[in-house]
Amino acid sequence: MRLVYVTSSLPFGPGEAFIIPEIQQLQKQGHTVKVIPLYPRGQLIHEAAKGLIDSAAIQPPISFEVLSAAGKEFLRAPWKALQALRLLITFCPRHLLKNLSIYPKGLWLAGIARRWEAEHIHAHWAATTASMAMVASETSGIPWSFTAHRWDIVEGNLLARKSAHAKFARFISRSGLEMALAKGVVKEKTRVLYLGVQLRQSGSRAELDHSTSRPFRLLCPASLLPVKGHKYLIQAISLLPEGVELWLAGDGKLRAEIETQVRELGLSEQVRLLGQLSHEALTRLYAENQVDAVVLPSIDLGGGLHEGIPVSLIEAMSFGIPVISTRTGGIPELLEGGAGLLVPPRDPKALADAIQKLMENPQLHQAIGVAGRTRVQEEFASEHVATRLEALFIE
Repeated sequence: MRLVYVTSSLPFGPGEAFIIPEIQQLQKQGHTVKVIPLYPRGQLIHEAAKGLIDSAAIQPPISFEVLSAAGKEFLRAPWKALQALRLLITFCPRHLLKNLSIYPKGLWLAGIARRWEAEHIHAHWAATTASMAMVASETSGIPWSFTAHRWDIVEGNLLARKSAHAKFARFISRSGLEMALAKGVVKEKTRVLYLGVQLRQSGSRAELDHSTSRPFRLLCPASLLPVKGHKYLIQAISLLPEGVELWLAGDGKLRAEIETQVRELGLSEQVRLLGQLSHEALTRLYAENQVDAVVLPSIDLGGGLHEGIPVSLIEAMSFGIPVISTRTGGIPELLEGGAGLLVPPRDPKALADAIQKLMENPQLHQAIGVAGRTRVQEEFASEHVATRLEALFIE
């Protein structure tokens, strides 16, 4: 099957690495995938993304080539192009300007997909990427679908309308689907299908080795943003005895604030900011047993601004690494049944207690690692996800 995948910026930039295993698995299953980023900006950070470049179609939202191709596509099918425009401009004044800004590229995409003889267009994010895919589908007649994550559901950019016109609307968590249903999405079109990760072939990790000379090492793989709750984890580290260290993998607007907090609490020897890591560098830490536990202290900012099901936790669990996180968003959906430790959000003491449990109890550490990996094998393996997606594309 010839599939077009519309992304925000993949294969470029630090984000959207979680889409790569999905595309790679579809390719392994015999499908041809062309990636088309709406905003092709940033560097090629992820090694695996380099393999997507050759078949990608790369243009900024507005360029001479995009406008020229859009004009030709409009003249080829003016009525369909006007129908697509109508879908963008009615009943959604709040998002009118940004939807209009991607209209030319949607027409350009229609031409690309039609000439390439694409059989399906799939967009990640229910925001402007889905707007672009909807325009392309309405103009070309090629069926389309989208994957909704979290912030894009909160944004609500033509969400109900997109679900009505798409072949299906995929949600990566039950909590995300519930939010979307409240915004009027067509229930019959919806499917819950988790994001998948590639499982390494070897089994789960060895038991925690107390003979090692290094401290018990925690990793928090998350952008330095308010919703991630880093400050509560750093406070938790200050409550723990010596012999534990924290690595923060990610970057963002709170970096200076976090550096100040670490310094003021006297934790400069225990807390290390690694900056943004490539996907390969992060998983290498897991594979080489450099991390004893992964902690994600996420919080709910209100208004639907909370985690979905974090791929950062899924990936750690796939390596048999025990995880600790909070009862927010879709996280309990992932860790239910003992696949990880759950604590209340904004509670440094509860975080510290959970960390200490893992440090002091090798049997618990091992059991949670095994349970987490089993959970991922059963529901989050990229093979399982791609097979279900394949069925949705074809039906």
